[in-house]
Formats: sequence, structure tokens, C-alpha cells
Amino acid sequence: MSHRLGDVLVKSGRITTEQLQQGLALQKEKGGRIGSALVKIGVLSEKELVEFLSQHFGVPAIDLGRVEVDESVIKIIPADVARKYTILPVAKVGAKITLAMIDPTNVFAMDDIKFMTGYNVDPVVSSESALRGAIDKYYGSTHAIELKKVMEDLTEPATADSSLEVLEEEEDLDLDTLEKESEEAPVVRLVNIILTDAIKRGASDIHIEPYEKDYRVRYRIDGVLYEMMHPPLRLREAITSRCKILAKLDIAEKRLPQDGRIKIKTRIQERVKDLDYRVSVLPTIFGEKIVMRLLDKDNLMLDMTRLGFETDSLRRFEQAILKPYGMVLVTGPTGSGKTNTLYSALQRINTPEVNIITAEDPVEFNLPGINQVQMKEQIGLNFAAALRSFLRQDPNIILVGEVRDFETAEVAIKAAMTGHLVLSTLHTNDAPSSINRLMNMGIEPFLVATSVHLIAAQRLVRRICSSCKEPIEVPLAALTDIGFSERDAKSVKLFRGKGCDRCSNTGYKGRVGLYEVMEVGDEVRELILSGASAVELRNKAIETGMISLRASGLQKIKDGVTTIEEVVRETVA
Repeated sequence: MSHRLGDVLVKSGRITTEQLQQGLALQKEKGGRIGSALVKIGVLSEKELVEFLSQHFGVPAIDLGRVEVDESVIKIIPADVARKYTILPVAKVGAKITLAMIDPTNVFAMDDIKFMTGYNVDPVVSSESALRGAIDKYYGSTHAIELKKVMEDLTEPATADSSLEVLEEEEDLDLDTLEKESEEAPVVRLVNIILTDAIKRGASDIHIEPYEKDYRVRYRIDGVLYEMMHPPLRLREAITSRCKILAKLDIAEKRLPQDGRIKIKTRIQERVKDLDYRVSVLPTIFGEKIVMRLLDKDNLMLDMTRLGFETDSLRRFEQAILKPYGMVLVTGPTGSGKTNTLYSALQRINTPEVNIITAEDPVEFNLPGINQVQMKEQIGLNFAAALRSFLRQDPNIILVGEVRDFETAEVAIKAAMTGHLVLSTLHTNDAPSSINRLMNMGIEPFLVATSVHLIAAQRLVRRICSSCKEPIEVPLAALTDIGFSERDAKSVKLFRGKGCDRCSNTGYKGRVGLYEVMEVGDEVRELILSGASAVELRNKAIETGMISLRASGLQKIKDGVTTIEEVVRETVA
């Protein structure tokens, strides 16, 4: 249906010819259907696509998230056929079955089902993501089925002696045996499943952890760790060695931490996908713990309007990054989305007219048109050394991964004062305390006041799952306690996620940023020069229009985006 659907969408005025060409280019690169490609580039939403198909082909649309299908109906069509055609039987009346489909004109699928089952087919149209989710729900995830089989292959019968044998530190390692064990089919398949299942579940990190009598795998999904599986303890060395071989690390070195990278290509839901993992191996008393950070370009959101900024905060932030010189800082703890915000800022100002150079440790994503430099402390290439070199490269915009010492801060501030725009990060709790942090590093107040134009603090909170969102009642006292005014407390409508298959029964799906954007205007600058405290700076910034992290969170609650629990967990009043 690819070209035909694309042409129909163009003729109807839903998309332009240029947008169709973009969609076809993405389809050629990534595979899949043209409808999915158009959704991915943002010219159509899944809902708009389903509504269009329904109207155009005269076929009813169905929301599978609101339908519960009887098991006897599911059994009419085998799992492999449902996956082959991406279809799902949803109802049976007499000699007729209702079939949810992505493409309601796929006569080959309908004829095949009619021949196989003996039933006449009534098609209804559904979105691709909802259909794939429903197939996994009713037939079982392909990953779950494969994992169950692998775990059965790996599990050994319990023996009378289940005590743990701990290798002595000085014991000689048989590298040939380690390498051979790591290449055994069940171990290879298990590691492959762990890597690809993390993508499917939207995980940001994989933790593989050895304990005295247990071995577990956890995924961090939307900022929270979930226990996923417990491989047999006897495979600890084989799994560790397999991960180290993939990351090109030394399997013989078990005493020192190691860092590496895994790059693999796999097929997920009929799409070929390049996966990139940053691997960290840490020796613990019971073996090596492995943490893999998943760097998924599909999850990198470079549209600043969708990060979570309030309208006024976004306006202030954009004004600061569009200035020709000065310093813009993004602060927050590890895992709060600072890198995504900085990359989004670079994407916003990346034009052929400017020279952008970045110093990163590590370089997480490759951005076209930007010169990115990986730091290598062991050879003396640190942030300060890189910055000095950058200034001889005729830059307009410089990104420094982190200002962590006086030397880096000094060079960055001098660059900001000599006609360069400098973007960087700091580890502080909020925006005003970043000023004191710079001065504690040894930077003079007048340099901070004149060079820093804006500081943005941020946190990430989980979004309420849109599929199982429901209203709830909360006492007025609880709302006023967290910062709502009495008037807002009486009118605000609160929601929570009930829990469904789409969100793995957590009630949350995805994350959104809370932002505190502090402009360093004349009044704030005067306070900095007079040596004001962080509290005084905060009060003045709020007077001049700054929205605090807690206020940003309250706004997200009012908008029905997140819950009270998430905002209270990440912010202080």
C-alpha cells in the first residue's frame, strides 16, 4: 500500500509531496510501512492516520486499548500468522470474524485467513503500535517466548550441594574456557535477548549484578529500576565474558573497572535498527557488575518545544542561546536529561553560518554539522586542554560537557567574555546555587556576573500513561501542602495511571522535564556582585519571573501530565 497510500494522502491534502518524499526516504532506510514512516517524521499522528484510513476505505476504526478480546476468538488465528500479517481477531459472530488490521486493503491476508479458518472476514483498522502491543498481550511477546526457551535450556537440575564456590583472587584464569563458555549458543542468545528486550521495553540502562547466591538483571525504565530476570549463577562468568567480548574489553582483567562500547545491528518489529550501548564493568566482591547505558537515537528528542519547558521559560532559554556570546548553564543530577537539553539547544542554533565544537566525556550521540571531541584523560586531553585548543579553531559556539574544576571554569568564562557562546553543565541542586558553586571554584564574582547569561535547572518526572489514565480525588489539605493555592486546589483535576499492558502496569509511560530557568538580568547581577546568598538570588529570580522546579511540577500536575508523587519525589517546596 506504500506508494498508493502516500499518493492518496497527498491528493487529500493531508501531507505535501515533499513530506511524502521524506517518508519514503525514511522507509527505504529503516524499512516498515509508509504510514509508520510518516508518523515517525511527525507529519501525521497515529490517530490521524487511522481516522484517514477508516474514512477513505469505509472501514470502521478500533481502539484496541479499550477492547478485551475473548480467548476463544484469539485461538482462531495462530500466533505466527497474526505476526506475519500484523492482524488480530477481535470478535466472532456466526461464520464471520472481525479482523483488526493496519492495512484494510490487504486482500492476500484476508484470503489467507478465510482459507485457513473457513470464516468470512470483516476488516477494521487500527494503529500499528496498538496492534503490535495487542498481539504481544494476547499471544505473548516474542522476546518473552524466546527468553523462556533460553532459560529452560540454561537451567540445570538442582543438586544437593547448592553452596557457592567463590574463586580466589589469585587463582589462575583459564581464558580459553571462559571464551568458549561465552560463545555457547544459550549464553549468546540470552545476552542478545537482554540487549534487544531493553530496547523494546524503552529501558535506558541494563544492570547485570552478581551476588553471593543470586544473579539478576534489572532495567531502568523511565528512571526507575525493575527486576527482569535471574539467570543461573553458574553462568555468571560466561555472561560477563560475552558482554566484555562484545564491548571489546579485556576478559582476563577482573580487578579493575573497564569501559567500552557495544554497537550491534538487529531487526526489531520488521525494522533494522542500529543499537549503541555504553558499557561499564565494575569489580564487586562476588564478581563483576555490568551496567550498559542504551544510546537510542530514536529516543533523542531534539525538539525543544516537546521537552517540557513552560512557554515563558522556553522563550527565555531560546533568547539566551541565540545571543552571540555569553555562558548558558544547565544543571541537575546525573540522569536528569541535561545532555538532551544541550543537544536540543545545539540543534536549534546549528546552521552552516556557525562553527560549533563540543568537548564531551563521553560523546553520546553523533550530531551532523557539529565537531564533537571525545575527552581522553589518560593522555592529558581534558576539558580545560580541549577548550584552549578550541579557541584556536575559530569557533562561534562551544559546548563543554561539564564544568568540574577551576581550570575548566576559568577558560570557559574567558571564552564567553571574548565573543563566544559557551554551553555547559554543572552538578547543583537548583539554578541560583550554580552562582555560588562557580565562586566556590575560585571564579571572581564580577566574572560570573558579566559572563553567565542564563542558568536552567532540570529534573525528569514520569508521564501518566495515556492508555490507562483516570481521574482521582485528593484532599484539599494535601494539595495546599505541596504548594497549590487554595483557589487552584479547589479547581485542579488530578489523574493517575491505573496500570495496563502498555505501561507494564506501572501507570507511567515516558518522561517529561521540569525546568527552572533563571535569567541573569541587571537586578540579579547586582546581587551577585554584592556577594548575595543562594536564597537571596532565588527570591530575586522568582520576583523577576523565574518559575521554580516545584512550580513547574505543579503546572504539569494541573495539565494532567504527571502525578503528585512524581513531583514531590523530584522537587522541594
